[in-house]
Amino acid sequence: MDSFSDFKISRQLQYALSDLKLEKSTPIQAEAFPVILSGKDMVGIAQTGTGKTFAYLLPILQGLKFSKQKNPRVLILVPTRELVIQVVEEIEKLAEYINVRIKGVYGGVNINTQRQTLAEGTDIVVATPGRLYDLVLDQALKLKSVKKLVIDEVDVMLDLGFRYQLNNIFELLPERRQNIMFSATMTEDVDSLIKDNFKGHKTVSIAVSGTPLDNIDQSCYAVPNFYTKVNLLIHITKDKELYNKVLVFVKNKRMADRLYEILNEKLGDQVSVIHSNKTQNYRIRSIENFNAGKTRVLVTTDVMARGLHIEQISHVINFDTPVFPENYMHRIGRTGRAEQEGTSILFYTEKEQPFKEAIETLMKMKIKTLDLPAEVEISEKLIPEEQPQIIEHDSGRKERDPSLKRRIKK
Repeated sequence: MDSFSDFKISRQLQYALSDLKLEKSTPIQAEAFPVILSGKDMVGIAQTGTGKTFAYLLPILQGLKFSKQKNPRVLILVPTRELVIQVVEEIEKLAEYINVRIKGVYGGVNINTQRQTLAEGTDIVVATPGRLYDLVLDQALKLKSVKKLVIDEVDVMLDLGFRYQLNNIFELLPERRQNIMFSATMTEDVDSLIKDNFKGHKTVSIAVSGTPLDNIDQSCYAVPNFYTKVNLLIHITKDKELYNKVLVFVKNKRMADRLYEILNEKLGDQVSVIHSNKTQNYRIRSIENFNAGKTRVLVTTDVMARGLHIEQISHVINFDTPVFPENYMHRIGRTGRAEQEGTSILFYTEKEQPFKEAIETLMKMKIKTLDLPAEVEISEKLIPEEQPQIIEHDSGRKERDPSLKRRIKK
């Protein structure tokens, strides 16, 4: 199915697509449409720019009948104000010939104005989690009629710290609903959210190709622990001319800060770090310095790296082996662009070896293994996560507020 004419959609939606001069669907749209239309829970793995917004809007609008009820039947959660505005605009384009009420709510503006707007009644609410939660607590918005929940850019949302609000929003929604989630990358937090809240879902993965780029030279090192990885990283990047623009991937923000602090002592202003806990000005400055060649090593996480516009990266170094093999493909795709040669290097511990093997299975090829250089010191020092006697019983997730349902009349 590659033409919208093959979709079982109304004439009104066809008219809107025609106005937008859209004839052919993208892969994520073709794969997601029948799943969402069936009412089944779905997880879509698709990058920005693949047409994922229309992938969930088309089947939702197709099944949305006219109603005068006040409370929304569709809730779409996105991480930022800008995305709320963008999604509302997309819905308005598709719903040009449909009688549907759409409201967007987000922080940073007068909440009283949004209360008044919602009081008029709506069919679809597009919201950031924080502002939505505030409006529900104020009883300006009731979620008892929501039949479809969409969480878009969920990896960014969790990285920005919205897990607590999401957990409480789940508590306030009707149990009988369809869950639709989109993410560009799979992370442990995303996987945990799916396991906690989705039942019998179907995963549609479009964003990732299992075929490695021919112009990227891939190799790997077996390394015993974190501090030996640090020693190896410093050793192999000492050639400033060869390693002139190095993107170093780690698994989370805590690891990014830990690695940056050590590298900063050794490399000084040659290294910078970027993740969502840093201020916008700090992130912009880090990117500008890296692009301008003022720094040559940039430490980052999977989520933040997606939106970086950086050209001519000489090396991608996977300091941590990603748990989800698809993320490896996202990472190495940052180098070797525009038909240029690129280099990807993977560090893996014994614990991470299964993740490396999963990557090789996805690519249907073995990553070239290199011997650890004799000059690299094998460290016996371990970080807390590597201490075998420490068992973390607490997942770090905040408890859901048990009084919510008592305080909020659904």
